[in-house]
Amino acid sequence: MYKYFLLLIVGLAINSGSYGQYFVEQAFSDITFERPVDLKSPNDGSNRLFVVEQDGVIRIFDNDPSVGTAPVFLDIRNRVNSGGNEEGLLGMAFDPDFSSNGHFYVSYTASNPRRSVVSRFTIDAGNPDIGDSSSELVILEADQPDTNHNGGQIQFGPDGYLYIGLGDGGGGGDPDENGQDRLTLLGSILRIDVANASSSTPYTIPTDNPYVGNSNDFREEIWAWGLRNPWRFSFDPASGELWTGDVGQGRLEEVNIIEKGGNYGWDIMEASLCFEPLNGCDLTGLELPVWEYNRDNNDRSITGGHVYRGSRLPELVGKYIYGDFVSSRIWALDVINGVAVSNVELADESFGLASFGVDDTNELYILGFDGKIHQLNREASSTDDPQLAGLSVEVYPNPFTESVTFGVSIDGPVVSELSVFDILGRKVATILPEALRSASAATVWDGTDNLGVHVPPGLYVYRLDASGQIFTGSIVRL
Repeated sequence: MYKYFLLLIVGLAINSGSYGQYFVEQAFSDITFERPVDLKSPNDGSNRLFVVEQDGVIRIFDNDPSVGTAPVFLDIRNRVNSGGNEEGLLGMAFDPDFSSNGHFYVSYTASNPRRSVVSRFTIDAGNPDIGDSSSELVILEADQPDTNHNGGQIQFGPDGYLYIGLGDGGGGGDPDENGQDRLTLLGSILRIDVANASSSTPYTIPTDNPYVGNSNDFREEIWAWGLRNPWRFSFDPASGELWTGDVGQGRLEEVNIIEKGGNYGWDIMEASLCFEPLNGCDLTGLELPVWEYNRDNNDRSITGGHVYRGSRLPELVGKYIYGDFVSSRIWALDVINGVAVSNVELADESFGLASFGVDDTNELYILGFDGKIHQLNREASSTDDPQLAGLSVEVYPNPFTESVTFGVSIDGPVVSELSVFDILGRKVATILPEALRSASAATVWDGTDNLGVHVPPGLYVYRLDASGQIFTGSIVRL
């Protein structure tokens, strides 16, 4: 119950902060695509990128801003059903041993019967820039009762297994109750082993999957369940955590960190709110999202992103960058020890934000239904102090019991004030009321206010003022 209460007050209090001013620009100005929905790098040293087009085509090009063409790598439009807005060729993943075996995997929807298909293909024997369309090995199929909520993301985890996202089968409100049904693959993230895939045994089930050997006929492929439509998910290359954006029904969009065997609530809950019944539900055994947002600002459909691990925007390292398909707003979410401490809007666009992708250096790309591949850039202004470009704050542990450490890093000495406020906006403690004379410093707050009295448990907001540049976040005392 405390976690539920905490999620609500955090959602009210922490949607603030600043990492600087950002803008979005086209990364490859001379190439465009038709409904791009996925971007992948093979991580084979070739400096190539692959873009998935929803109608059934994958295109390939050099990761060079001046590149002028993106020829066809694979064309399977004759197998793909892209009739519905959420149907089509939806995802791609490269085998961990792609550089030696040439295998790659795709996720698409097919018809007669309507179903989701995950297949393996192999590159052409004579040309590594062409996928052999005749090499298809169907790995897994799942019947789809409707045209929407197909999921479609596939990704190899750091464990070498293939993870597959499937929505609840579509229709409004999960009419077939698939979200809470472990007898079906729908409404779940699956985890399978394709290392030795063959026509007779296309996959095996890892022995540590949560339902291996169960006596209830639960599908053993399931890694986590209770999801409505996990359209995009990704692994943090540093921590290995699996992040997903789960598209909401009508009130809330949510971000989850997926754990083994977790039940993420749909359709008992929509994010942190009861869905069935609306006036009260049993939360026992359900995992709450680490972040959620409502639909007040034309935000209608979350597009899950990536934890940023690139080098172009160092102030965003470790933040989960995600957006909304309808509003095309983009945010940076900071989660520490499972608690959201800040959620900062980076950009507000209008191109239909379909997906995110990363290259082999973990730089982030944004795919829009304007057909363009975009990137975030930081905007310099006359009011920016160039010495503050590297401003960052690390807070640990958070939540805390006895004390919390603030690690402040700034590219040069500036006058700073670090203060803590309660949820009513009253300043309770001034922690760093002096000049920061080195590139970094750590200061410890023992949880006492300016009068030396220990503050009670609850949510607090910290504010760093560094020569007029403001950075805010939240901390929780247990």
